[in-house]
Amino acid sequence: MTTIDDERPKGKRGFASMDTAKQREIASKGGKAAHAQGHAHEFTVGEARLAGRKGGEAVSRDRSHMAAIGRAGGQARGRNRAAKGSEAGPVTAGSQ
Repeated sequence: MTTIDDERPKGKRGFASMDTAKQREIASKGGKAAHAQGHAHEFTVGEARLAGRKGGEAVSRDRSHMAAIGRAGGQARGRNRAAKGSEAGPVTAGSQ
C-alpha cells in the first residue's frame, strides 16, 4: 500500500526553505515582540554565573572527556611551539 507521504518529494519546506536573511528577519521580529510583551527572559549576572558553573560541573564529571581535552591542549601547544621554532630558523651557539 502506498501512502501520500511515500509519493511526496522530500525537501525543505516552510522556515527551512527560506534564505538565511529572511529567517533572521523573522526571528528578530519574534524576539522584539517577546521583549515588548515582557515574555523574554534576560539572565542576570548571577544567573549566568550559576548556569555556567552548573554546566562546567556536569562536563568535568566525565574524567575521560577531561583527559582528552587536556591531551589535545598539550598536543596543540607542542605543535605551536614547534611551528614557532621552525619559523625563527635554527638556533646556533652564537645566536643565544
